[in-house]
Amino acid sequence: MIAETLISDDIIPLRTSDTGEEAISMMDDFYVRHLPIVNDKQLLGLISEDDILNYDAGEPVGSFSLSMVRPYASRKDHIYELLRLLAEYHLTLIPVVDEEENYIGVVTLEALLLYFAQTASFSEPGSIVVLEMSKRDYSLAEIARIVESENAAVLSSFITTNLESTRVDITIKINRQNIQSIIATFERFDYEIKASFNEADYVGSLQERYDALMSYLNV
Repeated sequence: MIAETLISDDIIPLRTSDTGEEAISMMDDFYVRHLPIVNDKQLLGLISEDDILNYDAGEPVGSFSLSMVRPYASRKDHIYELLRLLAEYHLTLIPVVDEEENYIGVVTLEALLLYFAQTASFSEPGSIVVLEMSKRDYSLAEIARIVESENAAVLSSFITTNLESTRVDITIKINRQNIQSIIATFERFDYEIKASFNEADYVGSLQERYDALMSYLNV
């Protein structure tokens, strides 16, 4: 999946002649805190809500100093690069440009989250296991082999690191609800289980709470 497949056609870029008040109104309409400023096809920069509030909102945005550099993504950039940019600059959207660096649209944080939510690794039922280990001991191939030895599969995985530690957390999603045998196998191979989450148990707990609430309200 690349940037151009997630471009939004709804959000209209600002012109330098648009006022801060108009920009704030557009941000409210689209539930974002940033908007691109475009001159013809040229991306001039990205203005934030804070940038506007630091100036007279009645003035044109072209007269404002922008607090950030000109962040953007290329149309062929992978969505992981978009996530990196959004996280690095704390953005609610990222402008996208073509090979000549002409503005072609934006990708919003909401669109990225929705894309990931709809992928199989999130939407398919299963369970989650968090392993803790040293960085040098990490091997996804070995972890997958252990899971597959119990007739299951790893749907997704990611690593959480800490620059001040040599330890890492490995979070894996497994395509099975009952994972007791998988956890036992990990422990047999001396893996440290930091946490585990069974989606079926979680949904069942939510249903019990809902039923209890309905019973209370009917009293």
